[in-house]
Amino acid sequence: MSSEPSNPPNEGDGGKKLSKKEASKLERQRRRQEAAAASAAVSAVSIDDSPDPLAANYGDFPLDDLKSKAVSGRKWTDIGALTAELKDQEVLIRGRAQTIRAVGKKIAFIVVRKRGFTVQCVLTVAPDLVSGQMVKYATSLSKESIVDVEGVVSVPNVQIKGATQQVEVQIRKLYCISKAAPTLPISIEDASRSEAEIEKALQEGEQLVRVNQDTRLNHRVLDIRTAANQGIFRVQSQVANAFRQFLLSESFFEIHTPKLIAGSSEGGSAVFRLEYKGQPACLAQSPQLHKQMAICGDFNRVFEIGPVFRAEDSFTHRHLCEFTGLDVEMEINEHYSEVMDVVDRLFVAMFDSLNENCQKELEAIGRQYPFEPLKYLRETLRLTFEEGIQMLKEAGIDVDPLGDLNTESERKLGQLVLEKYGTEFYILHRYPLAVRPFYTMPCYDNSAYSNSFDVFIRGEEIISGAQRVHVPELLTKRAEECGIDVKTISTYIDSFRYGAPPHGGFGVGLERVVMLFCALNNIRKTSLFPRDPQRIAP
Repeated sequence: MSSEPSNPPNEGDGGKKLSKKEASKLERQRRRQEAAAASAAVSAVSIDDSPDPLAANYGDFPLDDLKSKAVSGRKWTDIGALTAELKDQEVLIRGRAQTIRAVGKKIAFIVVRKRGFTVQCVLTVAPDLVSGQMVKYATSLSKESIVDVEGVVSVPNVQIKGATQQVEVQIRKLYCISKAAPTLPISIEDASRSEAEIEKALQEGEQLVRVNQDTRLNHRVLDIRTAANQGIFRVQSQVANAFRQFLLSESFFEIHTPKLIAGSSEGGSAVFRLEYKGQPACLAQSPQLHKQMAICGDFNRVFEIGPVFRAEDSFTHRHLCEFTGLDVEMEINEHYSEVMDVVDRLFVAMFDSLNENCQKELEAIGRQYPFEPLKYLRETLRLTFEEGIQMLKEAGIDVDPLGDLNTESERKLGQLVLEKYGTEFYILHRYPLAVRPFYTMPCYDNSAYSNSFDVFIRGEEIISGAQRVHVPELLTKRAEECGIDVKTISTYIDSFRYGAPPHGGFGVGLERVVMLFCALNNIRKTSLFPRDPQRIAP
């Protein structure tokens, strides 16, 4: 029998008010004591130690049987497919033991989880079906162990609050496929809590564990098991899929460019340099040069999904040293607005696809990280850079008309656009040439500006695009002006000497799209195993 603490959680033995840190320490100590008492209670359950005639119905699965020994023909049912229509049917499921709870000597509950779905499984002692030893075995399993459960589907009369599926599985057989360590570095329950839950508990005098970002990333294999993270990375998969499918439908085709290159692809110092068989080389900052070369090779319309490397020391919420780039390049017939037309249709289709096909995933993300659905128009708003600067000036924000927008200005402009036009997704084009890469085409009527654009979601930039310089002499001049050694990109420049069509394109970071669509506060949440200036593991 557990005992209540003699003092309130925020007072010591002398009635003195404890600090938050001291109260937290006492609370953790109390929980450990309760856990130890509960464990002792389970161990103390009096079970007949004589041979169990039902022993074949439970236990650790033999390793030899997991070495692809045979094909049995058995069929496993997805936990997400367990519905009332399967009432009284026998099913076989596999998943993780999320929670295990004993009720007296003869009943145990195991919540089994897989792919974000959970089901409550019930083990009840019954003659010739379930023994007391089987219940004891079940309660000895560690959380997060992988189990096979065979049983009969039942439909309770009351709502099941601790599982996604509103049915139960009456266990007949239980086998452990893989045991998890008895003590985990982080608890999935702790890692799944929202800030609102933690703050509410604090107001009620209870100290809940808050798993910080570094701890999550250090134990990422556990962290990504939470329902929110399962949702985030399934949404990410859908973004890439929608990107690919839309472009294929628009006569683009997919290419794969090298990530080891002789010179920098973007210019500047943010380059990972290395030695390549005795020659200086670097990791590609983008597929920019090679996707343009593909256009010169008459590929007409291309796209790529692949890694991008940036060696910048950016300790911000939205920068990574390695991310997944979604890149597009295409021939232009008359105007770079043709590229913006593709951006418009592509992202409206993508957002529609996410809202239609990822409802459960978005709900799971929203439970831990609440957010408002993205506001976007059927025809994407386009503003010139000068129009954006004017809106900022009218709002009292002083901005260099020929400089780039800083993060604060971008957010303010996003707020102004939302208030005036009712959208959080828009295109800002005709940027100053001085702030764009060397391969950007200058405007015909004012060489201080360029045929380029950025695209914003919720006040943050996600896409950078432009018409490219396809004339080798102008390209050489622009590279030299940007401090790039022309010798290192000679093969790139030479590709334009053999006849090159006017063309343009854009690039977008996959992780940033997901972060901003779901209004998450840090890009590390949408990178499976993030690489930033301080992290190269796990």
